[in-house]
Amino acid sequence: MTETELESLIRLFARLPGFGKRSARRVVLHLIKKKESLLVPLAQSIQNVIEHIRTCPVCGNLDSCSPCHICQDQRRDKTVLCVVQDVADLWAIERSAAFKGKYHVLGGLLSAIEGIGPDELRLPVLENRIRQQEVSEIILALPATVDGQTTGHYIIERFKKLPVKISSLAQGIPVGGELDYLDDGTIQTALKARR
Repeated sequence: MTETELESLIRLFARLPGFGKRSARRVVLHLIKKKESLLVPLAQSIQNVIEHIRTCPVCGNLDSCSPCHICQDQRRDKTVLCVVQDVADLWAIERSAAFKGKYHVLGGLLSAIEGIGPDELRLPVLENRIRQQEVSEIILALPATVDGQTTGHYIIERFKKLPVKISSLAQGIPVGGELDYLDDGTIQTALKARR
């Protein structure tokens, strides 16, 4: 039995994060009902992304120009690099408008379970940037997970002989967070990192 066009589209949507087979079916049916106003523009937009979006060779961001707009921006502080796991983290920090330096996307985290070692991450590119550019500080904006902490410790050890300051984001209680709803690890981290 061959797969129909609809079954193929449902299967592809079901592979996206946050989608299962049922939600993929609902989305595909909705797109077909709104063919002219949603499906056709979606297909055109996907084709534009395929043709124009590239990974920045400098920082690892996604953009239509190379290097990306952030790397080209002369107003940004090139002496400070914020190191993130992936592009979604870069975008989250950019949304805050609190960071005015440049970025470096690792492309993942060290993980023994998943078999991801230093060679699978963009660490050599980071080292070259530190050595060749005027980088005086790298900020580790990595997740507060075992893999995030392992990656952070590895970076600190790998670059400790380079003339660069290494700092990490503060961790603990989020703004507006209520203690009763926080997990024990978050409360412990907040107590240890108190000011």
